[in-house]
Amino acid sequence: MAITAAMVKELREMTGAGMMDCKKALNETNGNMDEAVEYLRKNGQAKAEKKASRIAAEGLCKVLTDGDKVAAVVEVNSETDFVAKNEQFQNFVTAVAKQALSTSAADIDAFLAESWNEDASKTVSEALVDKIAVIGEKLSIRRFEKVTAENGCVVTYTHGGGKIGVIVEAETAVVNDAVKEALTNLAMQVAALYPKYVSSDEVSEEYKAHEKEIIAEQIKNDPKMAGKPEKVIEGAVNGRLNKELKEVCLLEQVYVKAEDGKQTVQQYIDTVAKANGTDIKVKKFVRFETGEGLEKKVDDFAAEVAAQAGM
Repeated sequence: MAITAAMVKELREMTGAGMMDCKKALNETNGNMDEAVEYLRKNGQAKAEKKASRIAAEGLCKVLTDGDKVAAVVEVNSETDFVAKNEQFQNFVTAVAKQALSTSAADIDAFLAESWNEDASKTVSEALVDKIAVIGEKLSIRRFEKVTAENGCVVTYTHGGGKIGVIVEAETAVVNDAVKEALTNLAMQVAALYPKYVSSDEVSEEYKAHEKEIIAEQIKNDPKMAGKPEKVIEGAVNGRLNKELKEVCLLEQVYVKAEDGKQTVQQYIDTVAKANGTDIKVKKFVRFETGEGLEKKVDDFAAEVAAQAGM
């Protein structure tokens, strides 16, 4: 039987499943709508897609390494913190991190379309759907990143039992315990102080110009700066911009463990490099925080009861 677009649309509206899943179900059941619905339910797609409107902002970040050259971090979300603490969910997150460690995918769509390492008959996306059906809550593989060190090493740090996952990559000719410890200290700094860039060299001129515009407007509206010469105002703008960059650039931040409270991260790394007879260049860092940027569900029990009562 020929499967039409109208049939796919109808099945999708009935089940909430994805278009390709609906088309496959209709092909498998020779166009029988009732059997197609049953097919989707048995395979978990209908149940999983029905949960698509829910908010999954809890979950875990998991970081894994392969020696000291390759590391990967993933964020897998759940609806509730209760599920995030579930052993079955945690095992699934670990499996996703292992997949990320071996992946060649360039983005999350390609990653989800990959063959699942634990069962080659499924894709990563299908493995996720199966897990949703078992756990009974919306889950989402939100993002991943794989970092490979060409001339140096990677170190990782996990904070809060998986709330934050960090990878730091450095270029160095010497990879020993002292160097790794120093880089781990940097990873902890990244977790705690949330820098956006490795150094100010990474910051685009467009970003700097935009920030200077904002700072200039703030200074114009400051009564203390009224009537000041243009040169003084320009100096104040540059001063505030530099202060801002020190807060968002890792190497310019004050090192959190600095005994004098003044040593920058760059100065700390230089000291470690000198002591170990090498140069250390921080190439990049990755920082994932669970639920970052996602709207979290706020339960209103009274409103829920009122809605159920038709009030």
